Amino acid sequence: MNRLLALAASALALITAPAVAQDLVITNATVALGDGSEPIEGGTVVVRGGNVVAAGADVVVPADIPAMDAKGGWVTPGLFATITTLGIWDVGAVSQSNDQRAGGAPFSAALDTSTIINPKAQHVLIHREAGITRAATSTLPSASIFSGQGAILNLGSEKEPVMKAKAFQMVALGEAGAGIAGGSRAASHALLRVALREASAVRRGMMRTHDLEADSDVLLGSYDIEALRHVISGAHPLYVYVERASDIRAALSLKDEFADLDMVLVGASEGWLVADDIAKAGVPVIAQALNDLPDSFEQLAATQSNIGRMKRAGVKVAINASGLNHARRLPQVAGNLVALNKVPGAAGLSWGEAFAAISGVPADISGYGGVAGVLKPGAMGDVVIWDGDPLELGSIPTKVYISGVEQSLENHQSRLRDRYGKSDQSALPKAYDW
Repeated sequence: MNRLLALAASALALITAPAVAQDLVITNATVALGDGSEPIEGGTVVVRGGNVVAAGADVVVPADIPAMDAKGGWVTPGLFATITTLGIWDVGAVSQSNDQRAGGAPFSAALDTSTIINPKAQHVLIHREAGITRAATSTLPSASIFSGQGAILNLGSEKEPVMKAKAFQMVALGEAGAGIAGGSRAASHALLRVALREASAVRRGMMRTHDLEADSDVLLGSYDIEALRHVISGAHPLYVYVERASDIRAALSLKDEFADLDMVLVGASEGWLVADDIAKAGVPVIAQALNDLPDSFEQLAATQSNIGRMKRAGVKVAINASGLNHARRLPQVAGNLVALNKVPGAAGLSWGEAFAAISGVPADISGYGGVAGVLKPGAMGDVVIWDGDPLELGSIPTKVYISGVEQSLENHQSRLRDRYGKSDQSALPKAYDW
């Protein structure tokens, strides 16, 4: 009996033991560094102790680590997805499993996304299979123009998926903000400015948070104002969802009054019209790549050349996939911007620029520049091996490593594929009988 108990304890220890980072050497690879440079043929990637040691051409291969010959295959850093709602919902139509919106809550800016992350949500597993290793996730504006405090996630960790809690605050202006604030853009701008002024007063000690009431002039309670105090100081970036050119200018003007704001524009479908203003303000943008026709009045000037034109003007631009729940499409939409260069008069991105827009650039905007989304010494050992050019539609990852740990690529979708994707289905249970 004692022997059986000992064997059981040993088995349990193996099951519950944390995954150990692998030392990894990949040679003869087509390597994308994620920094905007073009792919390197015949490159080598070395990961030791969970971090990148070297990547690129003319890398000395360590003698103590078995090398994996990629035979010319593609090796890249893990993708960085932003903005998403990963980990906070399972079935959109089932409210009990959907924590994306808190329309009935007494809080808005104070909402903390990090407390509700489910690392086993199928959407997390599906996106990991697509080569996404890190992501920014957030609840959505509903009761107020403020959506709450977003989090940065590690898609490879089930025990501690949150890399950084309270990483940013998101606010909706434009049509979305107007609808929430009272039916006019004027209302959303007034609400935002007054809320930031109250937070500034708290920061300067001119007002105490417990002096604020939930029914204050801006409909925000003391805890919401306390959260915005970190936005005023620049400790938490302010992600401003805005599309129209005039609304972008109005958002940028906030920096004239609140000099420490660390602002990021989200959406910016008409950003190309005011690209010089955005570049001068030094504000990065997270934009969708496939907006080529307007689906609202604030996107009348939408064009697929939007990102390319902003990039040419000197704006730092990351790509967001169409829909916050479909970040796995990032390689596809980035590849479209590369193909756009073949259209006369259009403005696309080079291959290196397009890949960086879904890896190194969003990581940099999220505060992880040079640490995530890139293959360079000291960066996290997030490595993806692909069966083809990652920006081509048919290419998929064959191996995904996060911090040097190889990840399972299994999820509900892959299990369904494996079960029902066989030509011979005679052994499968019948769904129904005639």
